[in-house]
Amino acid sequence: MAETGASPLPAIPPPAPPRTPDTRAPLARAEHFVWLTARVLEQRLFAYHFRGGDPGPVETALEAYRNEDGGYGHALEPDLRGPASQPLHTACALRVLDAVGRCGGQRAERVCRYLTSVSTPDGALPVTRASRDGNPAAPSVPVAAAPPGELLVTGPVVGLLHRNEVWHAWLFRATDFCWQAAESLASPHPCEVEAAVAFLDSAPDRPRAQAAADRLGRLVREQRLAVLDPGDLGAYRVPPGHVRGEQRFPHDYARDPRSLARAWFTDDEMARSLDFLAAGQEDDGGWPSRRRRAPVPALEVRARVTLEALCTLRAYGRPLG
Repeated sequence: MAETGASPLPAIPPPAPPRTPDTRAPLARAEHFVWLTARVLEQRLFAYHFRGGDPGPVETALEAYRNEDGGYGHALEPDLRGPASQPLHTACALRVLDAVGRCGGQRAERVCRYLTSVSTPDGALPVTRASRDGNPAAPSVPVAAAPPGELLVTGPVVGLLHRNEVWHAWLFRATDFCWQAAESLASPHPCEVEAAVAFLDSAPDRPRAQAAADRLGRLVREQRLAVLDPGDLGAYRVPPGHVRGEQRFPHDYARDPRSLARAWFTDDEMARSLDFLAAGQEDDGGWPSRRRRAPVPALEVRARVTLEALCTLRAYGRPLG
């Protein structure tokens, strides 16, 4: 006979103790770094990408950098200081809007009006334009009264506008400029290759983009513009204006496995590149900026570099914790 008062149900186990996040995991360490050091914009971007955050706060944080002329300033791109609107800042703003799916409608129309106003006669964008106040800039950022159009800025801007199906009169000549520039690169700087890839990945003529990307990939390998063996950095070309250790790696060209540049590298080469990227996380949780900068821009850039590293590793399925 069962004992009097005994329950017919199985015993309920005690509640499990709450899980403690692994503070050694790359994502947790990076989050600590972001909350300690990053600007509000990068903090909101981190929350959007990795904590299920809403895009609205990202756009609100970005709005603080927008000027009445439709461009962006106020050191949004950390290497260029001061409040004046600049093409480089505006390109950075468009990357943010693209990242959160807000690159369209009136925002894009407003930005395209600004881009039209600062374009060079060939329809392209300069990196910067001299402002009346002579705002300071890093030595690597040229500031001139009548600067030439550059693929460095025009390519990524045109590419992401096409990706978001934005159509504006400015895009016609700017797209022609990008085709001509991308298809004529012969001894390119790695930054030019990155800009060309940003354009080609979203260019509307896909067969032409594929052919141009194939040619660029051959140049990158022939001219040793990508470090294929991180253990032998000295064997690879150092870009003009850079020092040893600032070379590009496969993951710099193909930040997403869907990029046309991914086909330039074997699986083993990409795996070594991603291993090198993952190992680059520093003790404070952030990734380093490869260029030497003044203290404040260096810290601001590190937050962006950290976000880019995390997004690249996640795109390739690397565990972040």
